[in-house]
Amino acid sequence: MNHEKIVSYLDSLILPRDEAVTKMEKLAEKENVPIMDLIGMETLLQLLRLSSPKRILEIGAAIGYSSIRMATALPDAKVVTIERDEIRYEQAVKHIKETGHSENIQLVFGDALEVFEHIEKEGPYDFIFIDAAKGQYEKFFTMYEPLLAENGVIITDNVLFKGLVAEAHETVEPKRIRNLVKKIDHFNQWLMNHPDYVTTIMPVGDGIAISKRRGEKR
Repeated sequence: MNHEKIVSYLDSLILPRDEAVTKMEKLAEKENVPIMDLIGMETLLQLLRLSSPKRILEIGAAIGYSSIRMATALPDAKVVTIERDEIRYEQAVKHIKETGHSENIQLVFGDALEVFEHIEKEGPYDFIFIDAAKGQYEKFFTMYEPLLAENGVIITDNVLFKGLVAEAHETVEPKRIRNLVKKIDHFNQWLMNHPDYVTTIMPVGDGIAISKRRGEKR
């Protein structure tokens, strides 16, 4: 089964996005902004439609692409999103305003590890989406999971990191990428063995981990 052909086929089935969204996708490609790929994004949106969250927290706004897609799919939901890069933050402000989502998207400027008290005031959250610095995933998860509503879901993106987590780590070059792969692999192992959450990792896009509090006792 040819993976690339399947991805290309699925991409071809995705309906065209509106002009503003397509413009953001082109900007992300031009400026090498790591937004979610199309199949991963559509999967995330379908999970949102199935769970119908009222309050969503996104860690890692970038240019505002994912938060705008989420707010469009769920117009009655409130999205709180965090971005620490000033240039990306300003781009996200512009895009959120242009797409008419200023009322239901709250954009917070700062490091997610430093703005917890502000984010806490807006919680609890029915849905938490982690898509920021991959080397900090365990810290993000540990810090923000207490803000998850009782039946909430946490999605973590990029957990397969271009398939490199499945490679022998010592063969990955350069060293900077090798160290990041090790951190992501450690996070995956930690998350799958978390005493309070049951997690499934899906090979969709760059890999998404879907975590929900355990209903059973261990």
